[in-house]
Amino acid sequence: MGRGAATVLAACSATAWQTSPAFAHASERGHVLLLPTGHYIAGAALAVAASFLVLAILPPERLVSFWRTRFPLGSIPDLRLPVSLLSFAAFAALILAGFIGSRDPLSNPLPLTIWTLLWVGLTLAQGLVGNLWAWLNPWYGPYRLVRRALGSKADGDSPLHLPAWVGYWPAFILFLAFAWFELIDPAPDDPARLAIAAGTYWLFSFVAMLAFGFERWSRQGEFLSAFSAMIGRFGIVDGKRDGARLRLAVCWPGAKLNDVEPLPPSGALFLLSTLASVSFDGFAKTFVWLGLNGINPLELPGRSALIAINSVGLVAVFVALAAFGLFAVVAGQRLVRSTVPLSNAAGLLVWSIVPIALAYHFSHYLTALLVNGQYAFVALSDPFALGWNLFGTAHMPVEAGIAMGSESAWLVWNLQAAAIVAGHVLAVFVTHLLAWRLHPSPASASLSQLPLTVLMIGYTVFGLWLLSTATAG
Repeated sequence: MGRGAATVLAACSATAWQTSPAFAHASERGHVLLLPTGHYIAGAALAVAASFLVLAILPPERLVSFWRTRFPLGSIPDLRLPVSLLSFAAFAALILAGFIGSRDPLSNPLPLTIWTLLWVGLTLAQGLVGNLWAWLNPWYGPYRLVRRALGSKADGDSPLHLPAWVGYWPAFILFLAFAWFELIDPAPDDPARLAIAAGTYWLFSFVAMLAFGFERWSRQGEFLSAFSAMIGRFGIVDGKRDGARLRLAVCWPGAKLNDVEPLPPSGALFLLSTLASVSFDGFAKTFVWLGLNGINPLELPGRSALIAINSVGLVAVFVALAAFGLFAVVAGQRLVRSTVPLSNAAGLLVWSIVPIALAYHFSHYLTALLVNGQYAFVALSDPFALGWNLFGTAHMPVEAGIAMGSESAWLVWNLQAAAIVAGHVLAVFVTHLLAWRLHPSPASASLSQLPLTVLMIGYTVFGLWLLSTATAG
């Protein structure tokens, strides 16, 4: 036994230098859940159904009055320009780190910042607080400086006009490209590869803003700004511009949807695509998906071998989600014999997807945020791998097993399950109030959202199954 172990160790040492880097995707789950999840799933489905029944018997007028309540916080100066310039400087430093820093994705701050702090952490913070990206936007400051240098301060002085029919199609197409790069590209965590992609996207968006105007392109073309504006409506901090200052108030989650307009078809598809991408990311690692494609989960090939399969799967999940959602809206309209145009009804009710998307974002990426967030703090202290310790965290020990073990698994699962249930319950509440805008009769409003509620119950079960089923990778 001793000689055999020594032989194995010697062989591993001799071949270790030949191994290539393993680019770990941000959403890998570090444990197989062995809890009695059937009870959780049944309870979650009943909780969503019960929330629909409770809302159906409550007077909508009182719910809307309660929903509109605001609690003033005071005002703050508008510091978007200096904050944006600092954000741009940080972004430029991260791009440089991607080229000259560590080759290890867990030691280089660029992939950790984009995939963990930005796409996971900032998204969740915006769903809780509000549209923080409007302040951190790395295009706003440079855009203002260039416009001033050209002698034009008005955003409407742009040389080109973006036609109204374009809608959210640019943001939708760019987000699909982003989702493909994150979920399907062979090495989205490779620092140099990511630096090229992020730098190219910044430059492309900046040119588009100069051509079409910052506000217009941010609203319809730059997918991070469009997505942040949508999910920011569910944050509990509401801001109203008052000259050079911003008046802040605390509101209930989703209250900023009170005066929202129906999204055009392109906007509805864009919003649905954000949920579809997270859902497919979880589903693509399940034994079910791999088995359907004839892949042994215990002999999982690299991402390069799954490009075609997963590309088709990503599109299929999006099409299925859009089809089920449209069918639910059509069925609800038919139940009450509504004369409201289908585009208006679907464009308004699709806003109820946002709390579900946020819940899936939290649940799907929670373990990545807990672990990779620590790596990010370490890497940011020494961005160029020069031995710096800018923030005093360069030598901070990383607790990679924070989500491992029975107690941690129990806590993580309960947080994930609670988030999914809460997201769907809030979605039912939002759907109820939006349906009341379409159908002033409380009975008609409740009946019209019944098919959507059934869809949400099904998606609750699907989401909890995704978290509890066996996965590979």
